[in-house]
Amino acid sequence: MAEAELATIARPYARAAFAYAVEQNNGLDDWSGLLAALASAVGQDVIREKLSDPLLTRQEGAGVLIKLFDSQLNENVRNFISVLAEYGRIELLPEIMQLFELMKANHEKTVNVEVTSAFEMSDSEASRLSEFMQGYLQRNIKLTTDIDEDLLGGVVVCAEDTVIDHSIKGRLRKLSQTLRQTGPE
Repeated sequence: MAEAELATIARPYARAAFAYAVEQNNGLDDWSGLLAALASAVGQDVIREKLSDPLLTRQEGAGVLIKLFDSQLNENVRNFISVLAEYGRIELLPEIMQLFELMKANHEKTVNVEVTSAFEMSDSEASRLSEFMQGYLQRNIKLTTDIDEDLLGGVVVCAEDTVIDHSIKGRLRKLSQTLRQTGPE
């Protein structure tokens, strides 16, 4: 199934979880953590195999997840898992979690910004970049950094669906594409 279709199917479940969580004391953080754990579990080969066992009913599949996280789940999360199972949607937990996180970030007026650089950034560089991105996006920033020496130099900044590629590798790629398009005359 295409990624857009999965998101379309997952969206009502993410909205329902978000609507419930936002009404609870510390609900957004609690549900965020639980959905992340459940999505991670569903992504594991062992769990995926167990859930796709044709001898297991959908509710027995839900029982696998509920038993796995039993002490961490409240009745509402158990019901949520049961509803997902009833409609054959447990495999959508990763998409549900991603959509939930987007809704949470919009609600909290935050955005996760991932910065990949060729070299380790100093605290002052990260702070300046964070301030710039906060002004650019008009949101509070949660900045994470990573190193990719293949970039040769510069940075790649990803914030939701915005990608800013100021890496040497990216510039070389653009130059190569331009040269191919113009071709020999």
